[in-house]
Amino acid sequence: MNSPRQDLLRLLAYKSFRLGEFKLSSGGTSDYYIDCRTTTLDAKGARLTGEVFFDEIRQRGWKAEAIGGLTMGADPIVVAVSVVSGELQGFLVRKAEKQHGTGQRIEGFREKGARVVIVDDVCTTGASTVQALETAREFGFQVVGVMCLVEREEAKGRPSVEKAAAPAPFVSIFTASDVRAEHILQTDDTQPSVFAVAAQCEVCGRPAVTNKPRNLCAAHKN
Repeated sequence: MNSPRQDLLRLLAYKSFRLGEFKLSSGGTSDYYIDCRTTTLDAKGARLTGEVFFDEIRQRGWKAEAIGGLTMGADPIVVAVSVVSGELQGFLVRKAEKQHGTGQRIEGFREKGARVVIVDDVCTTGASTVQALETAREFGFQVVGVMCLVEREEAKGRPSVEKAAAPAPFVSIFTASDVRAEHILQTDDTQPSVFAVAAQCEVCGRPAVTNKPRNLCAAHKN
């Protein structure tokens, strides 16, 4: 039986990871793209996200009272963890103060001095994560941990977040390398081959057992 962490990785690799040429919000380019929201907003993915994050928080012994992050990448993670845990309150950090009503940047849980965990979906430069934790501290929260679902391992994101978060630790559930490896494994090995019953091996003419990448028999598929 797979663990929630294993199932979440497989879902991220299947639903959220794409290879190609992409322009990032940081201004750089990449040969892959990860849109975690297609997983964190999926029914099963939301449950798994909540379970994995909450389990990590408990194992770390942070004794957090609430969880929050910068809208909107953190939004589904915050809700998922709060619902699954049944005990952690949720809050969202606006990118800027709203120009009407109370004008506040922190929405939801607002108890000054509370122990909180800051979360994000993807960490590239770490700018959104840092913005959330700095705003949380300015408000009066005690940040005891910082987490992201996928760390891209580039653009000096980890050093930036670790410096801003200290003394609170920064934890990534997965790295982009983890998700890429699982994605490649799925596309190469785990997807069922579909081919005509009468298909023949292109090498020897025997009955084919796969059509990925060509029609090949058992002897020639490797």
